[in-house]
Amino acid sequence: MPLWLELLIRVGGVVVAFLTLPLLVGQVEHKVMAHMQGRLGPMYAGGFHGWAQLIADGVKFVQKEDVTPRAADRAVFRLAPVVALVPYLVVLLVIPLGPGGLVGQPLDVGLFFVLAVVGIGVLAVLMSAWASANKYSLLGGLRGAAQLLGYELPLVLAAASVAMAAGTLSLSGIVEAWQPWWLLWQAPAMIVFFVAGLAEIRRPPFDMPVADSELVFGYMTEYTGLRFAFFLLAEYAGIVVIAALTTVLFLGGWQGPFADAQLGWLWTLMKVFAVSFVIIWVRVSYPRLREDQLQRLCWLVLVPAALAQLVLTAAVRLALA
Repeated sequence: MPLWLELLIRVGGVVVAFLTLPLLVGQVEHKVMAHMQGRLGPMYAGGFHGWAQLIADGVKFVQKEDVTPRAADRAVFRLAPVVALVPYLVVLLVIPLGPGGLVGQPLDVGLFFVLAVVGIGVLAVLMSAWASANKYSLLGGLRGAAQLLGYELPLVLAAASVAMAAGTLSLSGIVEAWQPWWLLWQAPAMIVFFVAGLAEIRRPPFDMPVADSELVFGYMTEYTGLRFAFFLLAEYAGIVVIAALTTVLFLGGWQGPFADAQLGWLWTLMKVFAVSFVIIWVRVSYPRLREDQLQRLCWLVLVPAALAQLVLTAAVRLALA
């Protein structure tokens, strides 16, 4: 197969996954929240089990007027939703779906690349906050920047722990080195990574940057129509990325109870949707953290736990060497 054709197929597959998986997660969230909170509306759109709810939401966003505030920095204001969305597409390029090179673009430093690109999300928050020319948006953006910069540290430390255990920065290499007993050994790192990941994508209970009771809707207050929909799509894409990274780093990726490599992609997707369900469950179950509680959790709980796990991993590696 020519190189250009193989590259086209790989990139096309990633784009298709990027366009479908976040929408599936969004549909699942509608149904899960409807069942858990007794919401009737999302269960009726389109008839059977509200199958058309997501389509109805899309039609609603398309019909809404695209408004740009008069005092806004128009170029930055319009670019911010794209900056929020594109990094997750780039990250999906290097996350392996299965063995045998079933990945958009394999990288020897895939973990380093992923962590670097995910951190770009803070730029979208600051861009939308500053360009909106709205004090509530600015306050939400500053909250978001403080949150993202703080939780980036435990996220990186937790990922470094499993990379040290595997002895590689390659995401495929980490999956190949993974052993079932790592579920216990790396469990603290997994919890830290998962919680920090929720904060990175600003999902409840870490949604202080968009606290509606205080900031209208934070840095997204002035956005309408499709631009607002892009921010929501970026949130669902972030769920997929965090769930996929948790799966690859801590849950064995394509490894399952059966030694059939042909089903590796299926195990990966099943784990990704299971973790996504937990993310939705957390949103329904826990109230929003105050700003002081959010920062205290980061610096007094997650960072020390991640450092302790890093020391434990280094000690175990030395003992096994």
